[in-house]
Amino acid sequence: MTGKWLFPKALVDLWLAEHAAGSAPPRPPPVIAGSHDPLLDWAVKESGCGLALLPGGSLDGIKRFAEGAAMVAGLHLFDPESGEFNLPALAAGLAGPRLARAGVVLVEWAWRQQGLVVAAGNPHGVAGLGDLRDKGLTVMRRQVEAGSYLLLAHLLAREGLTLDDLDLADETARGETDLGLAILEGRAEAGLAVEAVARSLKLGFVPLQRERYDLLLGRRDYFEPPLQKLFAFARGEAFGARAAQMGGYDVSGLGGVRYNGP
Repeated sequence: MTGKWLFPKALVDLWLAEHAAGSAPPRPPPVIAGSHDPLLDWAVKESGCGLALLPGGSLDGIKRFAEGAAMVAGLHLFDPESGEFNLPALAAGLAGPRLARAGVVLVEWAWRQQGLVVAAGNPHGVAGLGDLRDKGLTVMRRQVEAGSYLLLAHLLAREGLTLDDLDLADETARGETDLGLAILEGRAEAGLAVEAVARSLKLGFVPLQRERYDLLLGRRDYFEPPLQKLFAFARGEAFGARAAQMGGYDVSGLGGVRYNGP
């Protein structure tokens, strides 16, 4: 009756952390959401970092990240007014309570070459976006949450065109590789994707835009084992060789912090 209850210190610390007012939010699952990138896809698998890939487009990635449903979001969102990538999207308020509470960083992954993927040998002689309309080519569409969808709309507007001027395929490609396969299989005659996809499938490619692909992540999550392992692998020789082999990548700025939030 007059004795004491004894508990291991580790359990006491855990209870305090879980019940203390203002304690840190739960850690997000080890998932990379957002835009699909072939080089990132390869690096995640080869590094054995334990991160899962859930591509769904840049805007979808920001949403999942803000909800705490993903540790990382891959982004390539171009802002026509500033000519900048990704930063304006964050400044525009695409942030939830998690971002304001924990702080976020935007880390450069790579510069990529975006353009029109066409059949091998470019049999229709496509030289630019205007040819898609003038030659009546079927264009593979992307989901509206994808950075490629927004980039294509911008590039078309720059030439006085809209998506309505194109003969869009009935189906939607959910990733870069999916779009390339649609061209290879004849389900469409052109589409916007990265050069690496065209090279890997031995398709034609018409370059249109150089873009920066960044990883949005929580500041504290950067130091977690999965991301540390991924970035350590990306600093190795095998990664650099693979990026050169895939084509259309510039990884000289990989790891550079483009934004360090509150």
